[in-house]
Amino acid sequence: MEDSYVGAIDQGTTGTRFMVFDHAGEVVANAYETHEQYYPEPGWVEHDPHEIWENTKTVVTRALAEAGIEAQQLAALGITNQRETTLLWDAATDEPVHNALVWQDRRTTERIEQLEAAGKTDWVRERTGLEPDAYFSATKAEWLLDNADPIKLQRTRPEDIRDRAEEGELMFGTIDAWLIYKLTGEHVTDVTNASRTMLFDIHELEWDPELLEEFRVPEAILPEVRPSSDDAFYGTTDPEGFLGAEVPVAGALGDQQAALFGQTCFDEGDAKNTYGTGSFFLMNTGDEAVTSDHGLLTTVGFQRSGEPAQYALEGSIFVTGAAIEWLEDISLIENPAETEELARAVDSTDGVYLVPAFTGLGAPHWDGRARGTIVGMTRGTRREHIVRATLESIAYQTRDVAEAMEADSGIEMASLRVDGGAVKNNFLCQLQADIIGTEITRPEVDETTALGAAYAAGLAVGYWADLDELRANWQEDRQFAPEMSPEQADRQHERWHDAVDRSLDWARE
Repeated sequence: MEDSYVGAIDQGTTGTRFMVFDHAGEVVANAYETHEQYYPEPGWVEHDPHEIWENTKTVVTRALAEAGIEAQQLAALGITNQRETTLLWDAATDEPVHNALVWQDRRTTERIEQLEAAGKTDWVRERTGLEPDAYFSATKAEWLLDNADPIKLQRTRPEDIRDRAEEGELMFGTIDAWLIYKLTGEHVTDVTNASRTMLFDIHELEWDPELLEEFRVPEAILPEVRPSSDDAFYGTTDPEGFLGAEVPVAGALGDQQAALFGQTCFDEGDAKNTYGTGSFFLMNTGDEAVTSDHGLLTTVGFQRSGEPAQYALEGSIFVTGAAIEWLEDISLIENPAETEELARAVDSTDGVYLVPAFTGLGAPHWDGRARGTIVGMTRGTRREHIVRATLESIAYQTRDVAEAMEADSGIEMASLRVDGGAVKNNFLCQLQADIIGTEITRPEVDETTALGAAYAAGLAVGYWADLDELRANWQEDRQFAPEMSPEQADRQHERWHDAVDRSLDWARE
């Protein structure tokens, strides 16, 4: 084990990271590259799949070179990815027919409203565990098949894209499938990513023919669905390719499930919250797919080869870290690290509440027409108040989900494991403990998304023997206990709901 490692490609919303882990779960190599965000129209968000692939090759090559590691020393590769982001590509040329539609993209909101008006919400929820929303892949795939430009296919035949899709000449996938295909030539996804498409029956663990018919997505373009940790591998890298070695690609999970796995939340009742572009709160519910009555999603948590799938309840919050990026975009801060100092510079927000509904509201509100709102400002409002209100909005949204999670599961959380870039902010971690009223536990390795993908791949090839070995690797960095009185936390949270009410149903187009 001393001379071998496991690599993880972590393809996120704003950039791509490659990390290499040793047997103790320690990081030995790390490289990161951002990619362009495209906003063709209000509420539309796109990525260039070619740029993502080129950046993937760049970070893998750079991380290995800087650490002095040969590709042959990689026992396996794992992949984790921004979920729901959807693309179609030409099977013959590898050419995407359009930019990828990002999970934040709202262009199919009207299609979702048609689905709701037709009384199909419960039907979709029963099959998929998902609340019908433009967030998921189904309506994105439908839009691409209806609207992608045939000229981009670079074919002389004038067939419509749908005709070519029916013939299996196109391929559909989330970003994991795109990267696996580019690495191995195999058209594969895992159960966690499939469970986020709104086309997959999470109980039968297979593509649902009736959902495919509803969204007019041909079965011929779909990837094969495999376990998250796959003993048979998804494929191996091409020894003639950029790595110059044959490495098994043996694990894949959507980013939030990967963080659940990396936080070693293997048992029923274990919970974590990841603070990234959005925040995603997951609780392991074991081999039972628990139905939510409080606006949460039921999703596949992970699956190992030969074992039943493990399910999770999830609260998907669309904008948390992205709200901090927005503060930077409008020059209220110069960098995210500044938020902690500015928030501490004032005793409170002075009555200011910010609802970061820039792409609608996810769990538990599910309002695609909600929009970002600031209320309570006076002439005395300064940037410190707005920065603090932004951090508080992250904590309030998380409490909304935590309360729904406890109501659905019947489990009262004594502790919540947290990860992601924002948890480096001690002010936010303490605030989160105060607002929820529970202990917040931060691990030493906070890039748990990449770690989870590495664990899944490493388990598949025998690099790690079992889950107990992974539990032994997990190390706590710091715990934050509640300091605010429950009464004050309740008052602030109730006022937050008043602000949320003012953000709802705002966008008319």
